[in-house]
Amino acid sequence: MSRPLKRSLTLKGHRTSVSLEDEFWYEFRRIAKEKDRPINDLAAEIDTSRAPDLGLASAIRLFVLNDLKSS
Repeated sequence: MSRPLKRSLTLKGHRTSVSLEDEFWYEFRRIAKEKDRPINDLAAEIDTSRAPDLGLASAIRLFVLNDLKSS
């Protein structure tokens, strides 16, 4: 598995970055494409629904994991 790299996202008009491994980023982009959703919109949805004590990168990893487990 690769080391986490900072990736830029725009959430509701605000730039932010998350540190994700290439494998998670690839799967996150695949899910967004599969759902026909812009990656920034999907990330914003995850951001608003995550627990307050959970970072965005961790929330994205869990989202990807849950999607892979449901396949």
